[in-house]
Amino acid sequence: MSSPLTHFDARGQAHMVDVAGKAATHRVARAEGVIRMRPATFELVAAGGANKGDVLGVARVAAIQGAKRTAELVPLCHPLPLTRVAVDFALDRAASLVRCTAQVETVGATGVEMEALTAVQVGLLTVYDMCKAVDRGMVIDGVRVLAKRGGKSGDWAAAAAD
Repeated sequence: MSSPLTHFDARGQAHMVDVAGKAATHRVARAEGVIRMRPATFELVAAGGANKGDVLGVARVAAIQGAKRTAELVPLCHPLPLTRVAVDFALDRAASLVRCTAQVETVGATGVEMEALTAVQVGLLTVYDMCKAVDRGMVIDGVRVLAKRGGKSGDWAAAAAD
């Protein structure tokens, strides 16, 4: 009996999925996540005044690097030639949180959801790293795929209530 999980073969052994027979198409994935922090920490980030400098500028570059290195971090991911990685941060003062959104694109035989998720996680981890001296209680939350386009399975979008 074969598994519905594509990273396992008929014997239940882990393997990298064979994508050789799949068509190379334009594939896009968007993901998001947030980091919640104390209001004083949020103000440091918003003002660009953390001890280590421009937190969101560094986090943006880290997120892009994370997307590019996903196959090195997640064992069964294919290394992909990314054609675009865009990372945005939105500040929510009322909730003392920073939202990271990443859009990753390629032309290839497999999707870029993992790259978008990795970009978000690495971006938020970088915010944590740069601010931990003043707030070790920050929480990374809500990391998820928002949408994907392309490939055999077609387009998908998270429900608004997700």
